Amino acid sequence: MSEKHIVVQGASLKCKFSVDPKTDILKVKTQQKHYANDKDAAKKLIATDKEIGQTLEKNTFGNCKLQPTGNSFKPCQAVITKWSAFYEKVTLSNQGKILLEDSKATCPIGGPDCIEVVKHGQKAEVSKQNAKKAKPQISNQLNPLVNTSEFQEDLEDSDSICK
Repeated sequence: MSEKHIVVQGASLKCKFSVDPKTDILKVKTQQKHYANDKDAAKKLIATDKEIGQTLEKNTFGNCKLQPTGNSFKPCQAVITKWSAFYEKVTLSNQGKILLEDSKATCPIGGPDCIEVVKHGQKAEVSKQNAKKAKPQISNQLNPLVNTSEFQEDLEDSDSICK
């Protein structure tokens, strides 16, 4: 899985046959147990190859180039039938394989691999552990208004109180 991000709920997908390239948001409906990049385990469910059917927020990518109607096109009705290029080495509790940022989906109208991941859906969240490990010299250059050394001491003091 070298340098590839895991796809999570909230990822943006697009279809290569959309007239005006529009994206839709992936919703994970097949499992409620496995999270990524979510310290509270509340928002970022891991997407798997079991996300089949209408698993998007709006279930459309706008008008579809493959469905002409005279001088226009029919609206897309996004239905995912299959995923490819997922991570084979891990199986989650729903028996699904983890989707990666280069995974692609098949639509019955667009065919194999016509839907791709635009944004994987993960966001960086700073935790106490990140703050403790931060190098004060670099942190002070990035944010000169915060005295990182004092901040790290406060974190260490709060940890010792909790123990």
